[in-house]
Amino acid sequence: MDSIIKNSLKYGLTLMFSMVVFIASAQIVTDKTNKIVINYKGADLNTSLPNIEWVYPKVEYTNTQENHVQLKAIITSSIPLRSVMLDVSVGENGKKIGSRAGEIDDPFNVQIDLTMNVIKGQNWIELTAINEEGGTVKEHRSIMVGLDAIGDAVTIDRKDYALLFGTNRYDNWNDLVNPIFDAEAIGKELEERYGFQIEIVKDPTQDQVMTKLREYAQRKYKPQDQLFIFFAGHGIYDEVFGEGFLVAKNSIINDVSKNTYISHNRIRSNINNIPCEHIFLAMDACFGGTFDPVLASSRSALYEDIDDKAYLVKKLSKRTRKYLTSGGKEYVSDGIRGSHSPFAKSFLEALKTYGGEDRILILDEIKLFMERLSTTPRFGEFGNDEKGSDFVFVAN
Repeated sequence: MDSIIKNSLKYGLTLMFSMVVFIASAQIVTDKTNKIVINYKGADLNTSLPNIEWVYPKVEYTNTQENHVQLKAIITSSIPLRSVMLDVSVGENGKKIGSRAGEIDDPFNVQIDLTMNVIKGQNWIELTAINEEGGTVKEHRSIMVGLDAIGDAVTIDRKDYALLFGTNRYDNWNDLVNPIFDAEAIGKELEERYGFQIEIVKDPTQDQVMTKLREYAQRKYKPQDQLFIFFAGHGIYDEVFGEGFLVAKNSIINDVSKNTYISHNRIRSNINNIPCEHIFLAMDACFGGTFDPVLASSRSALYEDIDDKAYLVKKLSKRTRKYLTSGGKEYVSDGIRGSHSPFAKSFLEALKTYGGEDRILILDEIKLFMERLSTTPRFGEFGNDEKGSDFVFVAN
């Protein structure tokens, strides 16, 4: 297969790959890892390794319907670089179709900035940097191209995750009866009928909540993957701070500074920074609606402390940051023991429709069930949400 490569490294080098490849059928994303590969063979073990920083694509798996992509990366090394190599492979098995060794004008800092033609299906980009002492680092990027290929990835290779927090028992607050029961029921439905990989965290402390969110922020996600996060438990609103808080197992009632609580602002920021393209957050807690900063900033007299492939591709082609809360700036019911909270009951009723004829349940359909609640549920966007994005529940 012919390949024309015109190199573009900073300091005047231009790199363009032109590849003519005919693919009889769409390719499917594989589970090939994109972790950094470090090779010490033949190297001085005391050497300082080169560093590769991807500017674009920032994430390791990318989808596009265009026939070209932009690549930007910065390679630095405290030891002079011997070589920088860019290799391109295609298809499920990673057939190599082109490579180019770049000229190095500055042996300590090389910047790649290029536009590369890509073919329909799976494209693998491997960037290798080797210093003069043999220290080698490799990094990969995977680019899925074309509507059919992306559709296959969305319907076949997509992974859906659910992280559910439920707090019944508190060190300083009154215990609740249903949060764990609700989290387990929702998790069971998502796992058995929608194929989600679920994790339930019971009675977490503040540190355990933040540690678990950090763990999910360190995971690797593909562009079509989704993450559902659910909180059930006590919630409060502070008039002075003008902000809502989740109550952790170890939160202290008379904590004026709220250092033992989990602020909605912190939740917004941390969840927004999880590198999963599609995130849906649901909170069944009092004053959960103050997760919306506009609502939170409005003062009140409240007490302070108390389809088909194309359809799926369209829905999952934009970055999603959506939230749903059980109430606005108000108290919400925990329900009676053995009977789900009103919020969880309505959410489960929506899940048990299994999306109707097309087996795809979207947020607007869930909203219809939540609007029956006596309290006012809040739907909205946060963080880097893109207009037109959505979160889908695809029934088995």
